[in-house]
Amino acid sequence: MNKKAILFLVCLATLNSFSQEILTKKEALAITLENNFGIKIANNNIEVAKNNTSIYNTRYLPTATLNSGADYRRNNQTIVFTDPNTGGDNERVGNGVVTKTYNASLGLNYMIFDGLGRKYNYQQLKETYNLTELQAKETIENTYLQLFTVYFQIARLLENTNNLEEALTISKSRLERAKYQYEYGQSTRLEMLNAEVDINNDSITLINSRQQLSNAKRGLNIILGIEKVVDYEVETEVEFNKLMNFEELQQKTLANNSLLKQNEKNIAISEFNIKINKASYLPSLNFNTSYGFNRTENENLVNPFGARLITSDGLNAGLNLTWNIFDGGTTKTRVANAKIALDNQQILLEQQKVTISNNLKNTWENYNNQLFILKAQEKNVQTTQNNFDRTQERYKLGQVTSIEFRQAQINLINSKTAFNNAKFDAKLIELQLLQLSGDILNVNF
Repeated sequence: MNKKAILFLVCLATLNSFSQEILTKKEALAITLENNFGIKIANNNIEVAKNNTSIYNTRYLPTATLNSGADYRRNNQTIVFTDPNTGGDNERVGNGVVTKTYNASLGLNYMIFDGLGRKYNYQQLKETYNLTELQAKETIENTYLQLFTVYFQIARLLENTNNLEEALTISKSRLERAKYQYEYGQSTRLEMLNAEVDINNDSITLINSRQQLSNAKRGLNIILGIEKVVDYEVETEVEFNKLMNFEELQQKTLANNSLLKQNEKNIAISEFNIKINKASYLPSLNFNTSYGFNRTENENLVNPFGARLITSDGLNAGLNLTWNIFDGGTTKTRVANAKIALDNQQILLEQQKVTISNNLKNTWENYNNQLFILKAQEKNVQTTQNNFDRTQERYKLGQVTSIEFRQAQINLINSKTAFNNAKFDAKLIELQLLQLSGDILNVNF
């Protein structure tokens, strides 16, 4: 082969390597955090909770009201009065008498004291904001786990597909060898037909694996929140984190688990709800002031001595004290129900602690078992690889049958597949442990 041909092959291999995009774990995570639909909704919920804690939603600011109006009346009037000179009755009639009235006022109202309900309501809103942040954190944690579940499923299928492609290449080589042996009378036609059947089976298995791989990549697109062409590859290397012992992990879980932290916030919200309802037992003091202007124009045709123009303006101010001494037991009922709701939240917290502690124990045992299985499967791959290499050499020398060779090939494929499954299963269980302990967002992928 000349130098030009070698250079052409090197350039072609380089182009092929660049044409196959690799979606790294860090890139997938960055895309998900920016575009995932669930995370976007969670962030919007945080904004809503933040707006609710604003001073504009706490009733600490006064309210100002501007009122104005105009009134027009056109009436017929009849007045009967007694003449003091004659003692007789006189009647005066006016048709189309017009009266015009104009008014405007600016009022200011401020709640000075409302039984501390406003204070506790504001503190409850802050706890609600903290709860929303924890809910958003849980959403992100679940999205992390969902993302890498699908990502590692793609990596699993990619490695299995590569193994199947290698197996198909071996089967094709075996078929070529069987054809040559048949042509030279060193083998039977049945040997060649068995090789063809094995190629067909390997091809079908490979096609199904490729289809599953494409479907998994489309599923990943939903989590990423973007439409990405499915011709990319993913990282198949897996690094395991050094986890603490079970006692430390359990303490960290009880202190940082998102569900437990949310329930603690729900308890705080319920406690403030009791105080808010108790505020109705206390009086409220309200201050109000207003400045008003009124003008009346009266075409008094019937009573010539009546006022034709009245104008008034002035400042008014006042304090209002309200104390609902007895409301029929409504406040008492609300307080009692709020206490029951608090008790339910405390019971739920204890239930969640027991459930999460049990899940942690099960997951920890599964993780350790899976690490043991991973080591065992790794040894199996080495053993089956050595067995296949020896069987292949003996097959070429005619010392073993094609059935024995095929069985060695199947054993190798199965051991590699089992190793891949054990590797990615162990990693996913590790992520579940990190989620339970509240550390999944702190892991570098």
